[in-house]
Amino acid sequence: MAVPTFVVLAAGQGTRMRSATPKVLHDLCGRPLVDWPVAAARDAGGRIVVVDGPAGALGEHFAGQDDVVVAVQPVADGTAGAVAAAAEHLPADAPVVVLAGDVPLVTAEALGALLAAHERAGAAATIATMRLADPSGYGRIVRGASGDVERVVETKVAGDATAEELLIDEVNTGLIVFDGGALHEALPQVGAHTAQGERYLPDVLPVLRAAGHRVAGHEVADPDLTLGVNDRRQLAQVRAIAQQRIFDRLAAGGVTIVAPAATSIDVGVEIGEDTLVEPGVTLRGATRIGAGCHVGPQATLIDTTLGDDVTIRHAYAERAAAHDGVSVGPFAYLRPDTVLREGAKVGTYVEIKNSDIGPGAKVPHLSYIGDADVGEKTNLGAGTITANYDGRNKHRTTIGARVHGGVDTSFVAPVTVGDDAWTAAGSVVTEDVPDGALAVARARQRTIEGYDARQRDDA
Repeated sequence: MAVPTFVVLAAGQGTRMRSATPKVLHDLCGRPLVDWPVAAARDAGGRIVVVDGPAGALGEHFAGQDDVVVAVQPVADGTAGAVAAAAEHLPADAPVVVLAGDVPLVTAEALGALLAAHERAGAAATIATMRLADPSGYGRIVRGASGDVERVVETKVAGDATAEELLIDEVNTGLIVFDGGALHEALPQVGAHTAQGERYLPDVLPVLRAAGHRVAGHEVADPDLTLGVNDRRQLAQVRAIAQQRIFDRLAAGGVTIVAPAATSIDVGVEIGEDTLVEPGVTLRGATRIGAGCHVGPQATLIDTTLGDDVTIRHAYAERAAAHDGVSVGPFAYLRPDTVLREGAKVGTYVEIKNSDIGPGAKVPHLSYIGDADVGEKTNLGAGTITANYDGRNKHRTTIGARVHGGVDTSFVAPVTVGDDAWTAAGSVVTEDVPDGALAVARARQRTIEGYDARQRDDA
């Protein structure tokens, strides 16, 4: 079979979404709606053409994706008009598969099966169909005595279909594969179907039959594959199915998800085997989690990388990295560009930002470490602060290896603390500390005897 071209129709305005965001750019498990059928087409192997509307909302979205061509439908004149807008990109000597940008659950396997059925049938067009217990709102598939598809009967307006046709439970999925040459010949012959001048793609089928071509039908067993999204309610329904698919894929790879109903994982997330995901976990974007990790409960990771055997509980991390054997939380906040080296520990109520915490180092509790480099096996006491901002610029703090930080120590950047140094509790360190030294930077204590009695007398 020649290499197919996949045409993704994404020019609709999606007014029922009631949103300033184009419908096909609404998020579905970490991927815009339109990217799902595009990904399926890419995996199926073929050229990809996306049909955009006159507003050009998708041109920027697909910029830089060399395997995607964006064609613009200048006038909203229906699905046949959308395919016509892409005609210059459609070869006459190869199959052309038309699918909708708001039908995200279609898979590469389903596309491959449709193409195979089309080749076996030797038809000019093969339409994917499905059977529904309640086919209301769908176009009905009318087959002839031979089993070939004669036409698709629309049901949007009362009177479009007869009473007998409304009893048909086989419906149009909107997924059709054409012989490229036959499509080019038939498409100009499709006229306007409505007062708004809309031209429907299924009207190509009678034109093909009239020209003596065969139109086949390929029934899809799983109706979820062709569910469309027209409003936010349907988006939620599709999201539940897509999320379950993600869970099933991860479970097959050895991941335990304790409470799927209380867990949200994006499609691009990768998790290693023997990792446990507790309730209340949200994993977003390009998050990567190694093997043997314990994530949650109540953890949110966005574009974050965890090595193997990492424990992270009641924590929020964005664009951070934790290497093997790291422990985080509970109640920790890892901000962008935080790196926790092997065996490091970040404890309760700790915030770290743009910092490199060395192997085996500990930031146990109640601390803020920003714009800092911390050496291996250093232990920073409770309440440690790196004062990294002078009101105009950010400055970096460098803390060496095996440093013992006293509680309530503030490091006023820029400052460097050498290896094996110590700081006394309550110190405000403003000058560099040499290797092995003790920094005491606090006021001398004064004790005033009898102070409480004098206060009572004055009262």
